Amino acid sequence: MEIKALLRDAKLQLSQSGISEVDAEHLMAHVLGLSRMDLHNPVLLESTVKGINDIDVIEDQFFTLLDRRIDHEPLQYLTGSAPFRYLEIAVGPGVLVPRPETELLVDAVLTHIKNLPAPVSVIDLGSGSGALALAIATEAPDTRVIAVEKSPDAIYWLKKNVSVIAENVRVVEGDVADVLPGVKCDVVIANPPYVPDSQNLPRDVAGFEPHIALFGGPTGMELPKIFIAAASRLLKSAGVLVIEHTEEQGAAIASELAVDFEDIALHNDLVGRPRWTSAVRR
Repeated sequence: MEIKALLRDAKLQLSQSGISEVDAEHLMAHVLGLSRMDLHNPVLLESTVKGINDIDVIEDQFFTLLDRRIDHEPLQYLTGSAPFRYLEIAVGPGVLVPRPETELLVDAVLTHIKNLPAPVSVIDLGSGSGALALAIATEAPDTRVIAVEKSPDAIYWLKKNVSVIAENVRVVEGDVADVLPGVKCDVVIANPPYVPDSQNLPRDVAGFEPHIALFGGPTGMELPKIFIAAASRLLKSAGVLVIEHTEEQGAAIASELAVDFEDIALHNDLVGRPRWTSAVRR
């Protein structure tokens, strides 16, 4: 098996489909059980290939995954994981792929809670794969973290990740609107479905990732409003909400928060777009 030749042909096919050529390396590394950087280590690569009993099986696996990627199935679904901060989060059909820009919400929460008296409690609303909850639980291990999710498909991935990464995260199955009656916490973190129903999304996203985790109603604000109401109910006085949204929704989010929150602040993402808001419960 000539890895370089296979990768060269695969990269050409991906490029012709408008997909990043580097995905070919990710897929090859996955089927070989290596990291992408290991592919560029000739000694390690040669040793790995020599140790494979049935090369044809590996090639078949690679080309099967390549065909699926050319069909725009998310790379993370094909490899079965997505990097998030210091973690590898298991993902697949039925759950949203964690995005790098969402890592900034974790930074905000960690900065805030380090000054709070223990024990600190954090609720992740609409947890999906559990990326936010697990990042907080592993980077601030004394924090009490609850991950709330209602989608059965997402709950499968959430529980899988919790069992592997941080069993101290409590998983609660239920609707954000009425979950955890009587419970109060210090922080609510949320990445709700906020995309307007009419907005066109890339084929990789709209064709494969769960619409229940993407679309927030006709204006995109219908579900964020429910999440904000839930945060208002769940937070202690002076508790903090951190919520992600589109770059156009900052004013609408602030208006909704103004009823029960103060110190409302809009924050930029990694490329300078206003993509998330923090606020303090009165």
